[in-house]
Amino acid sequence: MGCAPSIHVSQSGVIYCRDSDESNSPHQTTTISQGTATLHGLFIRTDAADSIPSVLAYQSRQPPPPPSAGPRRKDRREPGASARARTPRCCGIEAETQTSNASVKVSTTEVQIGPMRLTQDPIQVLLIFAKEDNQSDGFWWACDRAGYRCNIARTPESALECFLDKHQEIIVIDHRNSKYFDAEDICRSIRATKPSEHTVILAVVPRISADQEETSVLPLLNAGFDRQFMENSSITACYNELVQIEHGEVRSQFKLRACNAVFTALDHCQEAIEITSEDHVIQYVNPAFERMMGYHKGELIGKELTELPKSDKNCADLLDTINTFIKKGKEWQGVYYARRKSGDSIQQHVKITPVIGQGGKIRHFVSLKRLHCANENNKQLYKSHRDEKYTEDNSQSEPHSFKCKNRRKDSTDVKSITSQAPSLQTRRYSSMARIHSMTIEAPITKVINIINAAQENSPITVAEALDRVLEILRTTELYSPQLGTKDEDPHTSDLVGGLMSDGLRRLSGNEYVFSKNMNLSHSHLSVPNTINDVPPCIAQLLDNEESWDFNIFELEAVTNKRPLVYLGLKVFARFGVSEFLNCSEATLRAWLQVIEANYHSSNSYHNSTHAADVLHATAFFLRKERVKGSLDHLDEVAALIAATIHDVDHPGRTNSFLCNAGSELAVLYNDTAVLESHHTALAFQLTTKDSKCNIFKNIDRNHYRTLRQAIIDMVLATEMTKHFEHVNKFVNSINKPMGSEETSSHSEGSDCECTANIKNFPDNQTLIKRMMIKCADVANPCRPLELCIEWAGRISEEYFAQTDEEKRQGLPVVMPVFDRNTCSIPKSQISFIDYFITDMFDAWDAFAHLPVLMQHLANNYKHWKTLDELKCKSLRLPSENNN
Repeated sequence: MGCAPSIHVSQSGVIYCRDSDESNSPHQTTTISQGTATLHGLFIRTDAADSIPSVLAYQSRQPPPPPSAGPRRKDRREPGASARARTPRCCGIEAETQTSNASVKVSTTEVQIGPMRLTQDPIQVLLIFAKEDNQSDGFWWACDRAGYRCNIARTPESALECFLDKHQEIIVIDHRNSKYFDAEDICRSIRATKPSEHTVILAVVPRISADQEETSVLPLLNAGFDRQFMENSSITACYNELVQIEHGEVRSQFKLRACNAVFTALDHCQEAIEITSEDHVIQYVNPAFERMMGYHKGELIGKELTELPKSDKNCADLLDTINTFIKKGKEWQGVYYARRKSGDSIQQHVKITPVIGQGGKIRHFVSLKRLHCANENNKQLYKSHRDEKYTEDNSQSEPHSFKCKNRRKDSTDVKSITSQAPSLQTRRYSSMARIHSMTIEAPITKVINIINAAQENSPITVAEALDRVLEILRTTELYSPQLGTKDEDPHTSDLVGGLMSDGLRRLSGNEYVFSKNMNLSHSHLSVPNTINDVPPCIAQLLDNEESWDFNIFELEAVTNKRPLVYLGLKVFARFGVSEFLNCSEATLRAWLQVIEANYHSSNSYHNSTHAADVLHATAFFLRKERVKGSLDHLDEVAALIAATIHDVDHPGRTNSFLCNAGSELAVLYNDTAVLESHHTALAFQLTTKDSKCNIFKNIDRNHYRTLRQAIIDMVLATEMTKHFEHVNKFVNSINKPMGSEETSSHSEGSDCECTANIKNFPDNQTLIKRMMIKCADVANPCRPLELCIEWAGRISEEYFAQTDEEKRQGLPVVMPVFDRNTCSIPKSQISFIDYFITDMFDAWDAFAHLPVLMQHLANNYKHWKTLDELKCKSLRLPSENNN
């Protein structure tokens, strides 16, 4: 500059400097020529302002005077204040002086989009006003109050330059008159730039009188504006408008802007990815998908999947199977043949995941596809993709360390690594040799070694898949599902949390004491009735005990809550238990009476009626041909005894409750399977304590130990924390091999061969017995509707009582949703069936063939769904109540 600059503060309190030879026109160049000014704790480079004429960088000013102080604009024009502001100083000193009065500290904001956590910088606002007035002042002070960074531009050119430099999130354009510039033209010019995609543009329009008709907003929207603001110079009105925009459009645009990172990741992903709408219209494919299928994305996006040619190598019903899964919101994965653009069929590993959107409905399907290199076509295609990828990678200048991180060993210079550290390599081979020569090797170690060996000569897609397998195998909980965001429904969360945890939250000073004495004597028990003494009404009921629809509650009523003894006598006689154990009928009756006496009749659910119900279900399952053919007589006897004792002395509280209460049993069994361990231990104590009821006294030691272990194993299997482990083992070891055998063998004796093969493997028999007692223990949803409703009311009452006691004792509430004042029993039943019952009984039905049970389950589920939709508090529909 030719002359020394002078420092000025505008009426808005904005610092700017002028060359001395410039005019005093407010529309002449106004810049801060050098240095860095600190604004509200932020550093704004003033160099940028040099290139933006007619742009004022926002500085802190004294707060506006209160309304009672008179007109603000008049106060800010007081000669004294103006003279003080215009005192010549250098730019740096003047800027620092103004910054010292900053009134708002600006901080970043954390925003969550799905699992992605983002940090949003302070909002930037660009005001485009040709002249300063009360309206521009209102927005200035609103920005100050909100802690936003703010710039003001006087001309269209400076506005565009400022926006391209700073990319403000909010732009406010004066649209009240067209004397100085055309607001819609400015908006269009900004919208023509790429950064404006995520910017919100606000039009300030003149206030209309009461007799004027409000104009349409469509011309503003067509010009590129997002909103209009009716002229209002109130700082609070301007502040409210800006804050609403920040929390609405700006935050939404910020999240959308972050999606660019996700799409970048998808574009560089090696797996082929396809995203479709709920109607299977293709919305996105990544470059890997284009390479695999031979299409360009322009040929695919917008087309329905049905328009693309299909391979004729798939099974006829495969697409129906896939649609059945994904329409229910379930993930499907498997092998699928697809047809490339060239006409070749390729085999793919496909994983299709439904994406739930607004309204809880499926809005998208995401498909991940990898080549299955089992045939020559796929191998050649894979090789061409790998060579193409290798060429792409090497065409880019990458650090050497990154290139050496390739997963496949043929991409790594093994010789150079070995030459650099021969002693390290020698030690490694020596250590590995010792590991592989170990004589004691766990089965999981053998599996991992086999997979490692298979990886050596496998294609990259297979090797990567095996890597994921190894990661899973190295976890400690192989069969526990990943709980968490899957079930947002509080009923499901509470139910799963309560049943699948041991509590493990100890509170000092709280002891839960059983209401019954653990060392019960037998002297008070009456002499058991003989089989001939059974009253006719009971005998008549028991005539129907082989039917699945047998009504256990009628037996409970006529036996005065002692159904276990009578049903036990009938069932044990039918299966020849006394003969197998070599004990008298009197001993067996005495044992049944002792066991039943130690069930708590005060429990609404876990009482001897439940034990009798489980015994009935177990006996029913044992009569199924495939179950019967898979088990020995010892297994049958063990199963019946386990069903009888499986909940003896149950306190009507869950394991989590006992652990949280610090009960003696929880301490005794180290908070692990507390009740199940107690049931078996007490049952054997009661049995062996008195010769009169010791049903094991006449069998040899080896038979007793085998029988005892089988009973203990089955009772412990009823503990819910191992639920998914037992179900998954049964599916993988029984269902899948049996399904393969049935598919490959069409002979008449195939079913006999399957059960014979199971008998040859004791471990498989154990899995069947565990699955059988588990299904018998929770078969309530598979009973006829009236019985199902009664059981649902009883278990809910027991959970309600536990919640009441937890609140009284100040214990953690294990299942908060089971509050008797707010709980929806239909919802709890739906959650229980969805999470625990359906998959387990599908697997058990596939083995044992139980069409009656599965029909009851479907009907009962429909009943609970209807009640839930109608929001009925009753457990029965109004029509059922009337009947």
